[in-house]
Amino acid sequence: MALPTDNSHDSHWLTLPVLTVAVGITSGLGGMSLGLLLRFIQHVTYGYSLRSLVSNESFLEGVVAASPSRRLVGLCTCGVVAGIGWWALSRFGRPLVSIDKAVNDSESRMPLLSTILHDLLQVVTVALGSPLGREVAPREFGAVVASWLSDRAGLSAEYRRIMVACGAGAGLAAVYNVPLGGALFTLEVLLGTLAFSAAMPAIATSAIAAIVAWIGLGNARQYSLPNLAISPSLILWSIVTGPFFGLSAYLFVRAAGVAHAHAPRDWRLLTWCAAVFPLIGLISFKFPQILGNGKGFAQAAFDGNFGLRLAAALLILKVLVTLGALRAGAAGGLLTPGLSVGASLASVLGALWNHLWPAGAIGAFAVVGSAAFLASSMKMPFTAIVLTLEFTRVSHDFLFPISLAVVGSIFVFHLCADRAVQPASRTRHDDIPLDAAKPPLKRQIAMQRV
Repeated sequence: MALPTDNSHDSHWLTLPVLTVAVGITSGLGGMSLGLLLRFIQHVTYGYSLRSLVSNESFLEGVVAASPSRRLVGLCTCGVVAGIGWWALSRFGRPLVSIDKAVNDSESRMPLLSTILHDLLQVVTVALGSPLGREVAPREFGAVVASWLSDRAGLSAEYRRIMVACGAGAGLAAVYNVPLGGALFTLEVLLGTLAFSAAMPAIATSAIAAIVAWIGLGNARQYSLPNLAISPSLILWSIVTGPFFGLSAYLFVRAAGVAHAHAPRDWRLLTWCAAVFPLIGLISFKFPQILGNGKGFAQAAFDGNFGLRLAAALLILKVLVTLGALRAGAAGGLLTPGLSVGASLASVLGALWNHLWPAGAIGAFAVVGSAAFLASSMKMPFTAIVLTLEFTRVSHDFLFPISLAVVGSIFVFHLCADRAVQPASRTRHDDIPLDAAKPPLKRQIAMQRV
């Protein structure tokens, strides 16, 4: 990666600190506003307490308390908004530019208005019950504002790409109250460097954004955990199951990439959304836990509220509805859905393990498994570990089983990815070559994380 030269550093010695503060504040305000909008629409749609606007009340509690017919109306509305909204945006808006492309291509610019409308659509549909994540919207908002400010300030291409990445990380930090996780996301995922010139603004913008977002979202952890402790059994389980999380994450990423690649971009988007989202609403009659981005779903897993059969059923359904939403053409993130999939998979594996060698609460397995799955599915081992700690504020001792599981998960994920790009002559029935070259595979993975 090309780093800023000494000359560019001299020319921006005053502009950069000012721009860093500005990006942090605007990303924080953007993340806060999108978070409040999400909570407001959830309240209106499912009719639960107004306290959800100013508290961390679980969305899952709201949808479980809502009547089945109200859930169906919410998902039908979601299908209409998603279908019409994204069709109109693709038909009349400027072509969208991903954060990854904006960071790595100095000529690419994220269109301001189209990107903001894209972000609003994501937040509205997630609030209505879409199973995709809400985290892409604040990242895109932070990145597009940082890009606009950088252009106005006349930054060089090197510093501009750093500030765009910082804006994305700051948006993540704001909406989830994860200042260190947001900074690491910027450095590990978007920039791929720990250079001083990138690390300082990354840390500063994420910290400022998180503090600014406290104004509306409060200084609260994302998940509340019971008292959990590690044990020799849990540590051994982490070593044994880490590779399985890597394999599962690889299959999930490949399936998500195929679903996204086949999503309609023309008028068929309306019919797909009109069919898929009401179907999700019907499934929610019996399994309301599948609605939303998966935050409440993961919380229930951390609390150990799922039995073996229910956890297995919800795991399968969560994967299917997430892939269905992507195939229908909806947009959103896979961070929180991936976290919830990892937590539910860990609940299943932990319940089975407890029959062999009891290790304690199911929630302990869920914490470790969510980190292992997230590390591979998003290709960000360090960020996943830190995000899990900031999300849950679990004890320091959990670093040991989490780290061991992440190592095994990442190793197997990369082993599968390397084998998938080896020369081969066969193709699958969906015309996706098994011998696809490395760049397309990387683009699929990058698409899911950005």
